[in-house]
Amino acid sequence: MKKLISFIVPCYNSESYMDRSVRSLLAAGDEAEILIIDDGSSDGTYGKALEYQEKYPGMVRAIHKENGGHGSGINEGLKLAGGEYFKVVDSDDWADPYALLEMLDVLRKNKESASSGKEPPIDMMITNFVYDKVGAKKKSVMKYPGLFPKNKIFRWKDLMKIRKGKYLLMHSVTYRTQVLRRCGIVLPEHTFYVDNLYVYQPLPFVRHMYYLDVDLYHYYIGREDQSVNEEVMIERIDQQILVNKLLIESYDLYKDIYNTNLRRYMFNYLEILTVVSTVLLLRSGTGENYQKKKELWRYLRKYNLRFYVKMRNGIMGILMNLPGKQGRMMTVLLYRIAQRIVGFN
Repeated sequence: MKKLISFIVPCYNSESYMDRSVRSLLAAGDEAEILIIDDGSSDGTYGKALEYQEKYPGMVRAIHKENGGHGSGINEGLKLAGGEYFKVVDSDDWADPYALLEMLDVLRKNKESASSGKEPPIDMMITNFVYDKVGAKKKSVMKYPGLFPKNKIFRWKDLMKIRKGKYLLMHSVTYRTQVLRRCGIVLPEHTFYVDNLYVYQPLPFVRHMYYLDVDLYHYYIGREDQSVNEEVMIERIDQQILVNKLLIESYDLYKDIYNTNLRRYMFNYLEILTVVSTVLLLRSGTGENYQKKKELWRYLRKYNLRFYVKMRNGIMGILMNLPGKQGRMMTVLLYRIAQRIVGFN
């Protein structure tokens, strides 16, 4: 019998903290499969995955592969997934069990209705996620009311007011597995920040969505070696730029994307990622990275002039290109203010 959902847990040297992630998913029961993808770890990660497989046969599978990075783990999971739906849960994050059961109930009922032709299958389930930042007195939650209709199937044309600051992250989406396979997504190996591609490239293949207003995913922020640590991101800025360029190349928003709401949302997402890349390059304070910043904007102009002009003349583009040293300092300051308000990084 086909599973309702496949959870993919990419792991690399996660032995000391992966338990919370895996155990939180066990609440899904027999309707789920949990694929623990060990990405060539040098600690006891794979051994622990085998222990879970032995204890929960038919539900947990331990997969060992050569090291290829986070995207490689997701690629492997997509090849092996047998579930109707597909969700990535990083090994240092976890899911709320009650919200998880509520989501599965919606997906189960939709599957039954879709099989009888009463309603279309949900291509993308959207849920909230919590920024579980170490030391934070108040946990920030990314919610989507006001953007997506709640508790019903909808399409891109049904989106409510599309505003900046509300973006889908990997933590907030559960795809129908067939959608991911149909769009042909293959994430680059040995590259960080590929989750941006994961929540962008499949969107034109998504027809029907459902927003369930529950805080499902807990996104842990606090390890010093974490890829979203700002200093780490600056060290890996070339990988951030690579992902930024791959996003730019994915679609010509004015030729490939016909739905106005979808185009506007994808514009906002590509814009904010370019803003993050720009600020990190400026934040580093090096002449080399300042040149990389100018090269990125030249690349954007060369590849899609219409997108470049619209972004460059918008408020975000203006703020990212303030002239002189004082202008660059102002750009970074505004970014810091946004960090405090939203609670990211």
